[in-house]
Amino acid sequence: MSDAGDTWPARLAPPASTYLAALDPPVQEMVRDLLDIASRSPWSWPQWDRTDPEGEDLRRASVGPLTVVYFVNRSLGHLRVIDIVWAG
Repeated sequence: MSDAGDTWPARLAPPASTYLAALDPPVQEMVRDLLDIASRSPWSWPQWDRTDPEGEDLRRASVGPLTVVYFVNRSLGHLRVIDIVWAG
């Protein structure tokens, strides 16, 4: 397990923030939980496009009908959430 200081804070892009606000509260909580898990180990989730050798920092975290696409911004030290997909 990692210490709380080892987590990467998540920042939402404006479209992702707007979409999150429109989701039901239980789904919003699920997004927060998923981002909490992703922030502890950003590279443990699958790469968005495995055929792109330079795209290793673009990841997707999925649980059931929820997918969060994020970019690991190494220089700023946070995750940038690009998209949220809820298929529920």
